[in-house]
Amino acid sequence: MSWLDRVRNALPFTAKRDTADNLWHKCRQCQQMVFVKEWEDNLNVCPRCDHHDRIGAKERFAQLFDGGLHDLIASPPAPEDPLKFRDTKKYVDRIKAARAQTGDRDAYQNAFGRISGQGAVIGVQDFAFMGGSMGVAVGEAFVTGVEQAIQRGVPYIAITAAGGARMQEGTLSLMQMPRATVALARLRRAGLPYVVLLTDPTTGGVTASYAMLGDVQISEPKALIGFAGQRVIENTIREKLPEGFQRAEYLLDHGMIDMVVHRKQLPETLGRLIGYLAPEKAA
Repeated sequence: MSWLDRVRNALPFTAKRDTADNLWHKCRQCQQMVFVKEWEDNLNVCPRCDHHDRIGAKERFAQLFDGGLHDLIASPPAPEDPLKFRDTKKYVDRIKAARAQTGDRDAYQNAFGRISGQGAVIGVQDFAFMGGSMGVAVGEAFVTGVEQAIQRGVPYIAITAAGGARMQEGTLSLMQMPRATVALARLRRAGLPYVVLLTDPTTGGVTASYAMLGDVQISEPKALIGFAGQRVIENTIREKLPEGFQRAEYLLDHGMIDMVVHRKQLPETLGRLIGYLAPEKAA
């Protein structure tokens, strides 16, 4: 810190000015600079190229629930480092860093609220927390969200964003795939719909489990959706993959998902789906 900065910080009457870091947002797609206020007012979507930026649970709940009103659903505690894993860093240190960065306990959160006046439980996976990776805590949170939906008699909506299973938890992370499947079977026996919103990116073990088990599969525009990466697939089959492979629009054209919906239209679309799939519950 320079002597001028030290003097400026020591003086009580010198207010901090807005800087380029908090006034502007650089779009990851078109690389254009956008006013942060304009970007946030546009639901974190670039007004220049319509790129849907990644957002966390707080923003999702505020955008989807009527008036942003919701009740957070606490998840049961999960073992934080069952394998005492260490690579270049200790796993517990990675978790602490992710919590400090996001302010969340782990990568998945649930909340109950109303969409177009109809009750629903929404679970959101946050890519900012260790790439949204699926570990025991994420599995516990997902199952808790499904159980809450059953108890309340409302649909369950999962919003996915993940790089796959959390390698630091080994087989324990993979066990969350069948756990989620069993929980969804209970939801269906209760006659309640399960809607999935796939966001950028949804890959790996999450795609291989609860991300593709919805009664209705929705995606945001141009979201990356797949199991293995494109380069891995090309090296395996030794062929060049088509343009836009693993993007939402390509999957829609090939029957893998049901619709691609702009972020602005999501509350209306989800409310309409709830009314179609669970009219007696909505009433």
